[in-house]
Amino acid sequence: MRWCSSSAFHLLRCVRLRLCSRRGQNRLPLWIREIWAYMRLLAKSLYFNSLTDSDVVFDSVFEPVFLTVDYVTRWFGLVFVYLVVILTSSIVGIAYVVLLPLILNTYSPPWIAWHVCYGHWNLIMIAFHYYKAANTSPGYPPTEKHDGPVVSVCKKCIIPKPARTHHCGICNRCILKMDHHCPWLNNCVGHFNHRYFFSFCLFMTLGCVYCSISGRNLFLDAYNALEHFKHLELEKPGIPVTGMGLLIGLLPSGQVALQKPTHSIIEFIYFYFFSVTYLFLFVFCFGKTHYQTPAPPYTFKDKMIHKSIIYMWVLTSTVGVALGALTFWHAVLISRGETSIERHINSKETKRMAKWGKVYRNPFNYSRLNNWKIFLGVEKRSHWVTRVLLPSAHPPHGDGLTWAVFPVKKDLIPV
Repeated sequence: MRWCSSSAFHLLRCVRLRLCSRRGQNRLPLWIREIWAYMRLLAKSLYFNSLTDSDVVFDSVFEPVFLTVDYVTRWFGLVFVYLVVILTSSIVGIAYVVLLPLILNTYSPPWIAWHVCYGHWNLIMIAFHYYKAANTSPGYPPTEKHDGPVVSVCKKCIIPKPARTHHCGICNRCILKMDHHCPWLNNCVGHFNHRYFFSFCLFMTLGCVYCSISGRNLFLDAYNALEHFKHLELEKPGIPVTGMGLLIGLLPSGQVALQKPTHSIIEFIYFYFFSVTYLFLFVFCFGKTHYQTPAPPYTFKDKMIHKSIIYMWVLTSTVGVALGALTFWHAVLISRGETSIERHINSKETKRMAKWGKVYRNPFNYSRLNNWKIFLGVEKRSHWVTRVLLPSAHPPHGDGLTWAVFPVKKDLIPV
């Protein structure tokens, strides 16, 4: 019995070792097992606890798509910046080369002064605010321990987040009072460059509307001129002259005598010789010809001027409509004292509080006028001109780390 039991135990041990060795040989590579473990973790995270909702499931399923979009946007940021500079420079070049000479030659002195002053002021405001918005840091929370108030911890940066701070997946760091990541700036819009971004959108919209309205008549004239000369080019200028018709007007006047009875063989041979000679030279040597009409007084320079005016009007009108809608939306958000991200958060909180029979109020809404004063940095009446209507690099109100909460009735910045 002892021998049988020991033999069976030894046999089972050998089988186990053989199976373990085979399993070790058939194990998948490490990177495949890591991907499989990560996929299992993602699947389990969808039903991890009772707080999981449709938003969590949506974010988890489309996480690869979000990562791809963030990666592409991060690497194509400079392309968008160059595109803005090129398109804006093209409109400015057309305005100087094409429109300015027309204005100086056709408009009255008061209108010339108006167009020159307003156009250059608008151009300076656009260039200044775009440069500042693209090159100013939006503001980042401190990575070291500080005494400032925090509301949560970023699950990606693993650092405390102050109020109104959100993580940007494209910049891969937290942004103070983040509004959104703008690919046309290749930069985030946050606490320290939000005013520059809005001012750029506002003055770019005003510039596009100005070019669209002032260039409407020029656009119609250029379009009609191109259509008119396009029809002229399609028409055939002249009547084709072929065959014996080449001899019309070229033969001597004695050709008419061929139609009359000839009484002399010498005259007949004379006319026949000249007829055959002209027929051979013009039909076989020169072939088919046309009687050309004079070319129309329409040069390549005129065509390029008309096309430039059409290009300027179409581009400025399209950008004016699209960017005007975006500017209006951001103006509404500023009046409410919220950013684009906070708009979604506040709408969800409003619905959640409504289920409990309560009313949610934005804690950072300090009334419409106060919101604009804080946003623009207006501390006295003269600042409406020096800080709003003129280029100004003054910092925003506050440090972006601490915020006064709950609406107040009195002005935070008395003006």
